[in-house]
Amino acid sequence: MSSSQITLPICTWCHRSVAPDERAVSFPCPSCGKATIWRCEKCRELARNYICPSCGFEGP
Repeated sequence: MSSSQITLPICTWCHRSVAPDERAVSFPCPSCGKATIWRCEKCRELARNYICPSCGFEGP
């Protein structure tokens, strides 16, 4: 029997793993659409900015 591992998404700002039951959000970069931006619950609550790893776009 092989064991499978689940890879959790990483918050774009704080680089923390995003748990499945967390109130996080993911969306394509509004500028280039190439990267998926992940924001954890805490970064959303604190309204921390994010930076797109593909194009450098900075958003709220």
